[in-house]
Amino acid sequence: MGYLAFALAFWIAAWTANGVLVRHAFATPAGAAAGRVAVPLIFGVAVLVGWECAVRGLGISPILLPSPAVIAERLASSVPVLWADFRQTFLKSVLPGYIIGCGAGFAAAILIDRSPFLQKGLLPVGHFVSALPMVGVAPIMVMWFGFDWQSKAAVVVVVTFFPMLVNAVQGLAATGRMERDLMRTYAANWRQTLVLLRLPAAAPFIFNALKINSTLAMIGAIVAEFFGTPTVGMGFRISTEVGRSNIDMVWAEIAVAAVVGSLFYGLAALAERAVTFWHPSMRNGRA
Repeated sequence: MGYLAFALAFWIAAWTANGVLVRHAFATPAGAAAGRVAVPLIFGVAVLVGWECAVRGLGISPILLPSPAVIAERLASSVPVLWADFRQTFLKSVLPGYIIGCGAGFAAAILIDRSPFLQKGLLPVGHFVSALPMVGVAPIMVMWFGFDWQSKAAVVVVVTFFPMLVNAVQGLAATGRMERDLMRTYAANWRQTLVLLRLPAAAPFIFNALKINSTLAMIGAIVAEFFGTPTVGMGFRISTEVGRSNIDMVWAEIAVAAVVGSLFYGLAALAERAVTFWHPSMRNGRA
């Protein structure tokens, strides 16, 4: 019971500290930024401490739920394997599929914006395809493109294409009639209106798709590896180690995937702040 009592005390202390940080009015921007970082950090540490104490205090089997200490030990002892899996899944599958899928979705949105026929014909198909289950698409891509990284990149292209397409189309239509009329009074052609007015207005929508796709790409590549892959990759490792009851290795792969996905999302969010600094949401976020 000592572990559980310690976990409860630590949780109360962390909750109190976060309450103080949230209510505190910092005098400098640096202090406010440090406070925003400290709140989720303290909460995360509290979750890990509670997890560790619950596993030890309740005597939960490592087969069911390994403790964070056991997972950290596995992470430290399996760096070469985890690095090879990261290279196979992220660098060879996620990045190429993400770039191709988002780029193709954006290009298709530009074409749809120019063609009412494509807008009425392709968008409904896009909504239908985006609803297809990933576990149904993945084995088809494996049969078409083989067991190497190409099939996983193809799955990533499929899952990232339509979120970008839908968001970009909505963003291009976000400008008001008054702004478009103003560009006509300046004798701006379609290309000039697109570059100077409509793409900047669509930027928040496009970055929203980029952030959504940053997580979908990781999920798609890992799920695709369940259906056939060389003897390397995050999805391959997870499915293999589950069969061997090495649950600590499974959690180590999950931790790596979570960190990589979060960093990928964070890079997209930082790029959004740099490009759309003029948008009201960004100004309000800084206030």
